[in-house]
Amino acid sequence: MLRIDIVTIFPDYFREVFDYGIVRRARSAGLIEIQAHDLRSWTSDKHHVVDDRPFGGGDGMVLKPEPIFAAVASLTGARRREQIAAGKRVILLSPQGKSLTQLLAAEFAQCEQVVLICGRYEGVDERVAEALVTDEISIGDYILSGGEPAVLVIADAIVRLIPGALGSETSATTESFSDGLLDYPHYTRPSEFEGLRVPEILLNGHHAEIERWRRQAAEEKTRRNRPDLLKE
Repeated sequence: MLRIDIVTIFPDYFREVFDYGIVRRARSAGLIEIQAHDLRSWTSDKHHVVDDRPFGGGDGMVLKPEPIFAAVASLTGARRREQIAAGKRVILLSPQGKSLTQLLAAEFAQCEQVVLICGRYEGVDERVAEALVTDEISIGDYILSGGEPAVLVIADAIVRLIPGALGSETSATTESFSDGLLDYPHYTRPSEFEGLRVPEILLNGHHAEIERWRRQAAEEKTRRNRPDLLKE
């Protein structure tokens, strides 16, 4: 079973969001355990302060290192990256991180524990990235108000790759990015709609021809929408 721990200053953000879809199915099946924790629980001052002004000046506030280090130590038993046990990953959601990919999500899905740290304000004290987390991950080249929406994305991407989470065992292996290409086009009934017809080859029942068409269509769509994937 995979345990997912979320460290955030807004734990109520996640109160009901995991009660739907694939994540709910995985939880009900005992494939995952997922819980949001309030970062303020690991503060030692009476006001539960988790942020402070940045050294050197500048706008905004920065999340302090002490409560984050304490949270990770409490959840994983480790206070430094090199102490984190095999099978565990501590992930900081940050626009400065490397991009989330299907390959990375598959790595995380094989873990026994994943801790997701939500950034906020102007960012997180850099010592968290330097000495504590195993991964610094971004979900795209844009800025969010905090790491909470990104956690929803990465948690869903991870959970659906756990064996048994999806209704079909082959679903995850035929999706976009699984083989370096975008997914092939999909069609359903009716076969004709407002003059738009389903490709005839999909209606002939010849499986080998259909597979060849799907591969070609996937390459064409990738070339049109994501040519960078073909270069990689």
